[in-house]
Amino acid sequence: MATARPVVSVYKFDSPSEKSSTVPMPHALAAPLRPDLIRYIHTNVSKNKRQAISVGAKVGYETAAESWGTGRAVARVPRAPGGGTHRAGQGAFGNMCRGGGMFNPTKTWRRWHRRVNVTQKRHAVVSALAASSLPPLVMARGHRIGEVAELPLVVSDGIESMTKTKQAVEILNKLGCTAELKRITDSKKVRSGKGKMRNRRYTMRKGPLVIYAEDNGIVRAMRNIPGIETACVTRLNLLKLAPGGNFGRFVIWTEGAFKKLGELYGTSKSPSPLKKGYRLLRAQMENADLDRIINSTEVQSVLRPKLEAPKKFLLKANALKNKAVMARLNPAAEESAKRGKAEAQAAKKKRVAASKEHNKKHKKGDESFYKTLMKAFEAKAKEAEKAEGEEDDE
Repeated sequence: MATARPVVSVYKFDSPSEKSSTVPMPHALAAPLRPDLIRYIHTNVSKNKRQAISVGAKVGYETAAESWGTGRAVARVPRAPGGGTHRAGQGAFGNMCRGGGMFNPTKTWRRWHRRVNVTQKRHAVVSALAASSLPPLVMARGHRIGEVAELPLVVSDGIESMTKTKQAVEILNKLGCTAELKRITDSKKVRSGKGKMRNRRYTMRKGPLVIYAEDNGIVRAMRNIPGIETACVTRLNLLKLAPGGNFGRFVIWTEGAFKKLGELYGTSKSPSPLKKGYRLLRAQMENADLDRIINSTEVQSVLRPKLEAPKKFLLKANALKNKAVMARLNPAAEESAKRGKAEAQAAKKKRVAASKEHNKKHKKGDESFYKTLMKAFEAKAKEAEKAEGEEDDE
């Protein structure tokens, strides 16, 4: 509560640009923000308006189907009887068959509703109210509040006696809600899916929520404005305060409703007078600046001194296997190794050159060993041919 504003301005309903008075800020609007709690409660509460639905007991089993048994090279699933149509011989009954019964069919005795803890519901409502008084969260939800004078926006009680929609629209425009009302009307679109055939053809964004203390005609005046909803301060509903489970809805208060928050929810030090046994949600930390807490003198004075990091030693390596270590220990050995490598490369180069020279001299042309050897066979072959020729002449 230390960081909350002390007072809130009240604007005249007939001249919204003027302030009539100020009222103290209720402790409920400074409650801690609990988006996790709001989403959990919203999920469970929204289940309580569901109606039971199930498939019929005989759906998928109304055919006189019977299995053909084994021996016909088809599956043993029951098959529709008859002939002459596409349906004859088709599988039936099974959940894998077209038109068959479903697996684990839905029942009307499913647990549709959820019991929600009353105190948790109250905590969620208070947290949603606190979020509605913070401009960043309201803007993050998509509301156009650039022209709104301040949040929370409180209007004098005369607005509760309005009965004409035209007058209500005029007051809302003067309060700075023109851009918000235009955003709502521009958002109306045809729903995608089958819902458009089930009496919910259009979708539209949510607009401001007007919270009043007494209904002297304000509900009638506001009910036909697109996106505008009304709620009594004694019957606040989380489904309206945080649509979709997301807090930060733009809320317009009447002066009487704003003053009644203190009676309904009490203060941070005293319980609620009207809600038996209820106390406002308490923040886990009074000061959320964790760095400031840790570095404070009180905390640092009782902490142990910072430990010095232990000395690090390099792993020992075997110089006989690690060349880098050997070079560091014995630079002469590295020079010797480099010199030996250069000599080996020079000797290899000389050897390769000598081999090429030998090959060029003895393994090419008519003087190669193979060709010289073959010439000896050629001479003998010629002598044998000559001797055979002489024998033939004789």
